[in-house]
Amino acid sequence: MILAIDMGNTHIEVGIVSGGEILMSSRISTDRKKTEAEYAVCIKEILDLYQIDPQEIEGGILSSVVPPLTYILQEAVKLVTGKMPIVVGPGTKTGMHIKIDDPKTLGADMVVAAVGGIELYGTPLILIDMGTATTITAVDREGSFLGGAIVPGVRISLDALANSTTQLPMIALDSPRKAIGTNTVDCMKSGILYGQAAMLDGMIDRMREELGAEASVVATGGLSGLIVPYCRHNIILERELMIQGLKIIYDRNSRA
Repeated sequence: MILAIDMGNTHIEVGIVSGGEILMSSRISTDRKKTEAEYAVCIKEILDLYQIDPQEIEGGILSSVVPPLTYILQEAVKLVTGKMPIVVGPGTKTGMHIKIDDPKTLGADMVVAAVGGIELYGTPLILIDMGTATTITAVDREGSFLGGAIVPGVRISLDALANSTTQLPMIALDSPRKAIGTNTVDCMKSGILYGQAAMLDGMIDRMREELGAEASVVATGGLSGLIVPYCRHNIILERELMIQGLKIIYDRNSRA
């Protein structure tokens, strides 16, 4: 068994993988004030909840987009398992050619999602990750990571509307009745949900055109299930894509 952890700006996904099977996956809040011991307690409680014995964990792997917390989470994993996890970053063997201007600047989350997507769905591929920010990235037929786009996430957009205007309230993101809203709340729901879906549809069209292929589209991230149903393109929802990608990278580096 391995412990796979993906740390984002809002949530940290914790998963246990044995062979090719994900035994459990759970999320905790990202908190920059927590110490190694506090994160260790959170991880231990999750493992206890799913009756996972830390002594049976042979190793761990961590991807992080929160540099100040990376070492803290490494130490937390070591406290729980007795083993220092692999950290996805420059020098990590991914098996993927990265063609952006400076590969060292590529976020670990994008690398992990691409590795998992290629393994599960082949190439060419468009990957959507909807978290604090929404990232849309492209992989060509040869499995090379080409780059993509970064868009304000759903929650960021909603918070900006409510906090930057005097008459727009915070709203629940449930289903709008139609695209043409007839009151303030419905107009906001339409703009956020249909607007994000239309943005994704448009970006898929543009990226497919640039790829010159009818690339498969895979979406992951905590908010993907909220937006993807409103899209007109066929998009595969793969909520545990990050855990899958981390396991693949772990295996490639363990063998090395």
